[in-house]
Amino acid sequence: MTKVTRDDVARRAGTSSAVVSYVVNNGPRPVSAEKRRRVLEAVSELGYRPDRVAQAMAGRRTDLLGLIVPDARQPFFGEITHALERAAADRGKMVLVGNSDYQEEREIHYLHAFLGMRVSALILVSLGLGDRIAAELDTTDTRVVLMHERSASPRKFAVVTDDVEGARLATRHLLQHGHTAVACVGGPESALLAGDPVADHVEGWRKAMADAGRSTEGLLFHAPYNRYDSYEAALRMLAAPDRPTAVFCATDDQAIGLLRAARELGVDVPGELAVAGFDDVKEAAMTDPPLTTVASDREAMARTAVDLALDGEPSGAAPGTPVLDGNRTRRFPSSLVIRGSCGCPPRV
Repeated sequence: MTKVTRDDVARRAGTSSAVVSYVVNNGPRPVSAEKRRRVLEAVSELGYRPDRVAQAMAGRRTDLLGLIVPDARQPFFGEITHALERAAADRGKMVLVGNSDYQEEREIHYLHAFLGMRVSALILVSLGLGDRIAAELDTTDTRVVLMHERSASPRKFAVVTDDVEGARLATRHLLQHGHTAVACVGGPESALLAGDPVADHVEGWRKAMADAGRSTEGLLFHAPYNRYDSYEAALRMLAAPDRPTAVFCATDDQAIGLLRAARELGVDVPGELAVAGFDDVKEAAMTDPPLTTVASDREAMARTAVDLALDGEPSGAAPGTPVLDGNRTRRFPSSLVIRGSCGCPPRV
């Protein structure tokens, strides 16, 4: 079967090849409604498909966005990925996804691969930029948007949650239930880097405890981010004779692992153990009891990240998103979602 070319479409529509290009690529020059109609009819009749590879070679950019996440199997990163895909589709872009598995080498692998594919921009969901990946990002002229973590570089855009304040809200709420010693489950000790959101969650927990005049000595526990390994860590924590009566978990996945461990050990939640998480993944409302957690507007964050990636500026100012760090960072507010795991009665 002979491949349909742009010239074939132009002949059928009675226009020039340039006009076909303007219609198919939505610019850069305007086309009259009548010519656009004829071109689109010819495209449909002939089954024309633009050669995106050739376009990339000519224009040095594709209609692709590169997205690197730590682990899309985890609900939080899966929901971020889904939201970014929808936001990109609304802008006529597709998303290539690479899972770094929390390994810098894999981040660099996908960074090189996506830049080699001439993506329009790169969105990086990381947990603390190591020196090597930061140096790699500083050498590219492709626009980079960090999502979920802050950046010290004035060249990079970032879309983040107010992680410190969200953790303070959750910890303060547990303290208001009368708990004098609220423990914190943070990430792996080696992973708490500057700019890492989980490090900010730990900082927010410390601030809330300090505000209440409480010590954090011996109350910080380290666990992997996924529910399976955090479940194992929670079994050890809850089996100790001096187990805490309230725990703030830096992620919902950790909290879900903790709830499973508590059930297995016969520890009543919230009667003997109050629990709060962070992220408000959809599954948090389905745990038993439903999980009190910290939420932010991920859909708005995804739209903002895609706008920054493509335009360098959001198409519209979202409510409650102050501009920080010389117009490079958008920080979205956190809010506390109260459910049953903290000891509050269920809300109807």
